[in-house]
Amino acid sequence: MFERLTPQPLGNPHHASRHSVYDTAMRLSRRSEYGLRALVDLVRHDGDRPVALAALAERNHLPTKFLEQIMATLKHAGIVRTTLGAHGGYALAADPTAISIGRVIRLLDGALAPVGCVSLRYYAKCSCVDEATCPLRDVMLDVRDAMLDILDSQTLAELAARPGRAAIDPRGLHADALAGRRP
Repeated sequence: MFERLTPQPLGNPHHASRHSVYDTAMRLSRRSEYGLRALVDLVRHDGDRPVALAALAERNHLPTKFLEQIMATLKHAGIVRTTLGAHGGYALAADPTAISIGRVIRLLDGALAPVGCVSLRYYAKCSCVDEATCPLRDVMLDVRDAMLDILDSQTLAELAARPGRAAIDPRGLHADALAGRRP
């Protein structure tokens, strides 16, 4: 689910510009991001005829070859179906109210955990001396549980119904970070 970004020179990382890239930012992988964007498009156009891969890629500004790989994974999992022919393409194969965002991310990326030692399905030993007493692992367990609570309770239908938000901090919770007073 998370991808490691290439290190970039940042100068002072506490006052990095909006265009800087952090060394180990936690973020949704492009595979999951693109897959979810394509699925939202299909949910919003459900009832219409199947959508050609090229049209789906163009409408969502996604690379066609990469989207083709993603859609093959989703087809194999029964999330989408394909129709061949001149009017063929992709359509949903399952009810979008029954597919969680978490399920899609797991299908495309595997683990839904910020670190391997808290992954429920893809556990990997961490580098700490004793996992049972590791305070970082303890916090990451809380992070994992909060992520799972949100991602497993939200469906594709609910995601597609969201209007989106223009502001990066619509609730005003992160003024310090936006002002450069917090990394």
